[in-house]
Amino acid sequence: MNEKHFLSKFHLPWSAGPSHDFPFPVKTRPAAVLICLQPPFEDLHVLFTQRAIHLNHHAGQISFPGGKYETFDETLVDTALREAEEEIGLKPDKVRILGTLPEYKTISGFAVLPVIGILDESVDLDNDLIIDRNEVSRVFQVPLSHLMNQRNYFVHHVERRKQTFPVYFIQYQNDLIWGATAGMTALLCKHIEFYS
Repeated sequence: MNEKHFLSKFHLPWSAGPSHDFPFPVKTRPAAVLICLQPPFEDLHVLFTQRAIHLNHHAGQISFPGGKYETFDETLVDTALREAEEEIGLKPDKVRILGTLPEYKTISGFAVLPVIGILDESVDLDNDLIIDRNEVSRVFQVPLSHLMNQRNYFVHHVERRKQTFPVYFIQYQNDLIWGATAGMTALLCKHIEFYS
């Protein structure tokens, strides 16, 4: 999927419905993640991180670069860019912001703004990034076309507080992306496919 094809659908009115885990707390803490696209432009890829195994929360899980809003961040877009630089050494001036998805409320109490950005020049994952090993064990990429195909997702329904909610999963090679990260890409996929 190339940039022109993606943008022709991404910028249309949101069609994928509410974007949250369910049930979620009324009070939420603001956070942001960077869904970063990179060349080759005829087949864009999305950057993912695997969280360090020694972390207390979500150890070893696949995620987007990102984290909680800090008071010195001017906007949540700045939060996403700052966290991406801290976690994987991605310079904010290398990222062209395309837009955002609706806020995604997580069951852990965060209201996450998914920020969509694109690199005009591809990065070599092994040589161009500086990974903070305290937070991230590795960076890898998945073709956008794989993430934008609903047939690649599976959903497990979980009951909590007598309510049922979906947990999304998507496999790519040896990596299983799930939870809020897969929930965000699944909603983006539904939106893109709605207009296809």
